[in-house]
Amino acid sequence: MDAILERSHQLQQALTNFVFDASAELAKALEIYAAKKSKSGQGDNFHKDCIIDSFITERKLGNSSVLDLFIQSHPQLTNEERQLIKNWHRTFTGLFAVQNILPDGFELMNWLTAKHYIVKLNNNRAKKDTSRLKKGEIILTRIAPVTDTYWTFSGFYTLMGKLGKPKLAVAIGNFKDNYKDQLYGDAPELLEEAWRSVEYYHQQFVQFFGSDEVTMPGYRLNQKIADFQEKLAQTYLKSAGIDSSKSLGEIVKEAGVDEEDIKKVTEQLGAGIDTVTQMFNPQKGTSKMVMPKIDLPAELKKAERLTALSHPRWGQMFLPTYAKMKSILAAEDWQSIAGAKKLIDFYLEDNSINVSIWHRLAQQYPTRLEKVLQVVLQCPKFRLQTDLDALLVQFDKPLEPELPEIASVPIHLHNLFQEVVLQVSKSKPKDKGKHQKPAKGFQHL
Repeated sequence: MDAILERSHQLQQALTNFVFDASAELAKALEIYAAKKSKSGQGDNFHKDCIIDSFITERKLGNSSVLDLFIQSHPQLTNEERQLIKNWHRTFTGLFAVQNILPDGFELMNWLTAKHYIVKLNNNRAKKDTSRLKKGEIILTRIAPVTDTYWTFSGFYTLMGKLGKPKLAVAIGNFKDNYKDQLYGDAPELLEEAWRSVEYYHQQFVQFFGSDEVTMPGYRLNQKIADFQEKLAQTYLKSAGIDSSKSLGEIVKEAGVDEEDIKKVTEQLGAGIDTVTQMFNPQKGTSKMVMPKIDLPAELKKAERLTALSHPRWGQMFLPTYAKMKSILAAEDWQSIAGAKKLIDFYLEDNSINVSIWHRLAQQYPTRLEKVLQVVLQCPKFRLQTDLDALLVQFDKPLEPELPEIASVPIHLHNLFQEVVLQVSKSKPKDKGKHQKPAKGFQHL
């Protein structure tokens, strides 16, 4: 075992002990961080271990990171050790496929970004714990850099076994829900592209609707959103060089794949047969390709006045109460409106009402909103311009957005479906796909 690899285990343990034995300020920071992170995730041993490790490698106390504080308190560290610890800010959580078993570790691929890593074992316990891992299995774990050429495990792992495509897709979805900030933890370029796709979606929304705020009856807005999605789909098909005047059935037949094979695989991946049939059989009187319809939830379609808001960072939001909230802020005597206080409390307390919504209201009704909050909070000194963000933080509303659901995903994830199609059609004589170069970048939908 390399000396620096062996030393990495000792330093990992020392860092953990440093945090647990730390000053009251650092201990308080860990308590707050853990409480926030515990609200998401599965609450198992891996998740708890992940919380501590991510606090160590990611958090700051003032202007100094936890890693910096550790280095400052250990002046005896060598330059090599200091650099090793500093590099641990690159530690990340991933959903990895075991590509190969090595004499001293593994070759892993992060399924979220398709990046490969040599991960070596830095202690006997890790060797024992990972001895049962087999090629092709999926694990959830964190890895930390040791040198420019290899990494090591940073804590425990969760074994998920060998997953077929459908279960792998579910695992990726669960990862996205539980570790949103780690979705592209090792690929800032993919994260940047994902954020650009959110901005692109916003621009298309504004171009289509003529505004970033639209209010109409729920059923009508549902129809308009469907029209908007179809326009986006047509734009994508055109950019991809696909003839949108043809049905999906015609397109796949040209590729040498049977319609029944596509249906079979799509059903295996969880798509309903009605959706598949619709894709192959466009509505009478048309020959264009039909994209799967995405409806708003029933309760939103029934709303008398539903508002769609679009933001280049926070994404798209649908609010059946926004019109009433605006009427409250526009009223001379807002307290006379039935349910006004209850709705304002809801906007403060509910997670679905994010900071961008409050900032929009503050921009539209600065004086009114300030007066309303003074009454609701029983705080005459409340000032919207200086106190709003602090108030929202008090109600556990993040000031920065997480990557919205509308963000595009890397092509390799989108291609999961296409790979299965190629598998079932590989015996076909016209298998054009096997000679194609893999797509790179992101899929815009």
